[in-house]
Amino acid sequence: MLVSRDAGATWSSVEVPDSAGAVHLNPVSPQDGVMPAFYRDRFAGHVRRSLSHEGGLSWSKPDDTDVPNNNSSVQAIRLADGRVALVCNPMNAEMTNQRRGSLYDEIDDENGQADAGSSKGTGGAIWGVPRAPLVLAFSQDNGATFPIIRRLEEGSGYCLTNNSKDGLNKEYSYPSILAGPDGQLHIAYTYHRRAIKYVRLAAG
Repeated sequence: MLVSRDAGATWSSVEVPDSAGAVHLNPVSPQDGVMPAFYRDRFAGHVRRSLSHEGGLSWSKPDDTDVPNNNSSVQAIRLADGRVALVCNPMNAEMTNQRRGSLYDEIDDENGQADAGSSKGTGGAIWGVPRAPLVLAFSQDNGATFPIIRRLEEGSGYCLTNNSKDGLNKEYSYPSILAGPDGQLHIAYTYHRRAIKYVRLAAG
């Protein structure tokens, strides 16, 4: 993590220990001095979380939450009532046998279709786990558990191809979430790699 003490003029690097495979670090605002951060899991196990008690100047190693992750991005924010809201696909490698070599393994494939038989990509990363459903999950314990889940999108989440032109890709992915001053949540995400979809809903 990069940290600035001078409003962004200069930056220093803070290493997260034992964080291999934990990517797209997403810190959220601290509560009672505890700042959680959430990660996508390259190994398609679970959304991972680490904690800082020093405003991001040091971090615990990332541990698994109770939310499955498919090696697709997640995003979280702190709500006004103190809860953490997380948008993600609660799927992992144990829940399916769908695999591909990498996210772009079909580029050199003349048929435009990924090899569904490949199991792992470079460095042990797992690709091809379906990117659906898309859910909004809520936590009251700084993200250790997310017992409340609201489904935003249902579908196969098929992502063994990037072919969106012919409607073959069915994923919902790369979410973004913001909270408005009125408490409404604003969520955007890729829709079958054809467009960006936007939804607005109450945080209740």
